[in-house]
Amino acid sequence: MSISNEIVLRPRFKIELNHGNACILKTFEDAKATSKIYKIVRVDDHVFIRLPTHEQQFWSPQLHLEITALDDKTSTLHGLFGPNPTVWTMFMFLHFLVAGLFIAFGIWTYTNWTLKNPYGFPLGLMLLMVVVWFGLYFAGRFGRAKGKEEMHGLYDFMDMTLKTNGLI
Repeated sequence: MSISNEIVLRPRFKIELNHGNACILKTFEDAKATSKIYKIVRVDDHVFIRLPTHEQQFWSPQLHLEITALDDKTSTLHGLFGPNPTVWTMFMFLHFLVAGLFIAFGIWTYTNWTLKNPYGFPLGLMLLMVVVWFGLYFAGRFGRAKGKEEMHGLYDFMDMTLKTNGLI
């Protein structure tokens, strides 16, 4: 399975496997002990693969795998690429902050307009929030582009781990 060249904000994929989830989870537990390139963390049916802390950059992605048992002999692997949860939370907080300020400045502008007071300053602040929004958008695109190569490396590592153990 290959990833297309178009990288979306949080790419997802799904793989049907002809093995039980315990076997697949054990494979990643074994890879955890032998991998020197990636840090692997397992929590229940979830596996997180990321670069070691000393090699991570601000935009470094992580791969979240959820292995769901369909029955004793088949499973579904759901993969999700995304930034570090702390970075994602901060980025979403900034988006909500800008949206809230835009609405507040809009109310201020409308109030001044209806009271026939000068409303140029709050209108300027509204336009500034639009510019900040575009700045956040381009910062996200920049981060996605910087993490693209690492994302492909994470996927290739997962794919190699599954193929080496005959699970794909």
